Amino acid sequence: MQITFIGGGNMASAIIGGLGNSGEHQIRVVELHADKRQQLQQQFAVQAVAEMPTQFAADEVVVLAVKPQGLRDVCLALAPVLGGALVVSIAAGIRCEAMTRWLGSERIVRVMPNTPAMVGKGVSGLYAAANVGAADRDAATRIMQAVGTTTWLDAESGIDDITSVSGSGPAYVFYFIESMIEGAVQAGFAEDEARRLVLATFDGAVELARQSPLPVATLRQNVMSKGGTTERAIFRFEAEGVKQAIIAGAMDCRARSVEMGLELSRD
Repeated sequence: MQITFIGGGNMASAIIGGLGNSGEHQIRVVELHADKRQQLQQQFAVQAVAEMPTQFAADEVVVLAVKPQGLRDVCLALAPVLGGALVVSIAAGIRCEAMTRWLGSERIVRVMPNTPAMVGKGVSGLYAAANVGAADRDAATRIMQAVGTTTWLDAESGIDDITSVSGSGPAYVFYFIESMIEGAVQAGFAEDEARRLVLATFDGAVELARQSPLPVATLRQNVMSKGGTTERAIFRFEAEGVKQAIIAGAMDCRARSVEMGLELSRD
């Protein structure tokens, strides 16, 4: 597969790294910054150029990996040379309808990835209109599976839904890890030891949840004994409304995703 990335930032680099391991693809990157081009060439042995190619072929894939605020200009520059190529956009917020206007093409797949893609543990939600064929969907799936797991969404609004869960979800997890590390330091551990203990605790808990057939609520209850230490901590979380705050925050995240989509998808 011939794949051209427009933009060579962190997420593009993660995907390029994952794809490069297979040896099945020809990859080039359009990146304005010379130092970043040099880094991409050295790290991944890909072709990195400063200017948009003069023409794409219909059997190519173009991955839009630029900031949402710059996507309109990139699409308008890409439109005359696109040549019917499949477009895969990982830019947050921008709706397919807007990209279709700018590109003059409906052959578009939207993707919401997340940052654990940088270590091959990403979660990506994908959406394409009904007129995007199975081969194009398969190509987009293969690209994103190079950095983790994928799920196809039935409606474009599903991009907003998955943003509130896996797209922004790593930040929720990091926030909880950060809080636990601070608690461990207050308990008397050195910060490096606190970090090591908390990360190992998360690793173990996630693996147990993955392997166990029990609901996570049951796993949590299994750690608690009546009148014990864990119960005291959970009671404080409940009294402070931690669970409801997390749920409300996720819903605020989704609402902002919808707002950004409307704002950034205007002409």
